[in-house]
Amino acid sequence: MKLNVIAAVGMLLTVPGGAFAQSPPATQTRPGDQELSNLIAKAISNDPTLSADAIKVSVNGGVVTLSGMVGKDADRARAEQLARVPGVSRVENNLKSREKATAAVKGTANTVADASKKGAKATKNAVSKTGEVITDEWIVTRIRTNVANDEALSGSDIKVDSKNNVVTLSGTVPTAAARAKALAVAKDVEGVSRVVNNLKVAAKTGR
Repeated sequence: MKLNVIAAVGMLLTVPGGAFAQSPPATQTRPGDQELSNLIAKAISNDPTLSADAIKVSVNGGVVTLSGMVGKDADRARAEQLARVPGVSRVENNLKSREKATAAVKGTANTVADASKKGAKATKNAVSKTGEVITDEWIVTRIRTNVANDEALSGSDIKVDSKNNVVTLSGTVPTAAARAKALAVAKDVEGVSRVVNNLKVAAKTGR
């Protein structure tokens, strides 16, 4: 009996340690900041309570910052929930409610309108249909959201800049049709006076 026990122990000692160890979990690569930004912008755009709002999404090192305007206070929490996608480490929610801001915007518009007809026209052009003040940042946010939500532009790597309502598109798109589509999407946004299309047709390079 003692010999049998010794033999059994010897067999256990000869079994490779790896046979009992669990395989280490596969390492998952965190999505890039631009990929996370596009994913969150698309989710927000697809949400029926948030699609009409101007929400800016920026991601830096996995930390998401939300800024801009939402319809009501409850929408701030909804936008933050949509931003918590896999790969996001933290969400900074700097969104403001339109319920509080619209009155201030309208009050400013009325003051300028009373000053002169010219001032009234300028103010009208500077306010969107949904009540937000149209700025370069607002324009960039709108275009990025619409680009992320357009299936015809999937596989594109489009950078958007705006200065004095003149938009510049740069980066790459997979086809000439996608280049024309991106131009149309940018032109369709309120407040855009002109679009400089520097997009190049090329396959998107991997990270």
